[in-house]
Amino acid sequence: MLTRFAPAPTGFLHLGHVVNALFVWGYAREAGGRVLLRIEDHDRQRSRPEFEHAILEDLAWLGFQADGPVVRQSDRAGVYHAALARLVAQGLVYGCSCTRAELQQVPPGPDGERRYPGTCRARCLGLVDGVGWRVQMAPGEERFDDRLLGARVQDPSAQCGDLLIRDRLCNWTYQFAVVADDCAQGITDVIRGVDLLPSTGRQIRLARLLGRATPPRFAHHPLVMKSATEKLSKSDGDTGVRDLRAAGWSAAEVLAHARALVP
Repeated sequence: MLTRFAPAPTGFLHLGHVVNALFVWGYAREAGGRVLLRIEDHDRQRSRPEFEHAILEDLAWLGFQADGPVVRQSDRAGVYHAALARLVAQGLVYGCSCTRAELQQVPPGPDGERRYPGTCRARCLGLVDGVGWRVQMAPGEERFDDRLLGARVQDPSAQCGDLLIRDRLCNWTYQFAVVADDCAQGITDVIRGVDLLPSTGRQIRLARLLGRATPPRFAHHPLVMKSATEKLSKSDGDTGVRDLRAAGWSAAEVLAHARALVP
């Protein structure tokens, strides 16, 4: 078993991250597996080195030790260009000039997600800077058995439409970078919050297009919520590991509190 803990350095570590780390390291150690630490800094505008430093320091303070060197997405351009070339060779990638404001005009579906309607598929826009790059998602179901939630069926084309893989600011997107990394690193198990459950089918599809016939196993655990409808975020200072440390909490107390928050 090989899994990963993959924080984005766009804020400080909070209790939601701690809960995820408990699941990730817990499953890995139970199975005699390994945990890789991946810093997902694909968003160059929001990622900050001070956040990465704090995340690494807080993880060490909590006792979470990765099995290998830290990997940063900002160092993996070659991996992403190789994955892109594979998709381009299949004739699946096209440029998209649709703006965020235009996409907000698309009515949300039953699950609240806005499906890209394929506006730019036939426009023959080049893969150049200043436009988004999308990969075509043909209709069809993806089936997987979630370790915690059981059998699931998703149709990426119906959910999200053609998937954005690089944005107008030349950032590789989360959906693309995480799949390319999981394929390249040989990740066998993906353990994450249930908020990312809708991404699973499209990531399985994308991985297959990149040559991975057998997808990783998935486990989507409950989230730590600050209200009935809102999950914790990096802006919640009262749940930040840094704040709890400053208030005099020990690592053992933070871990115990995180465990108690899991529904």
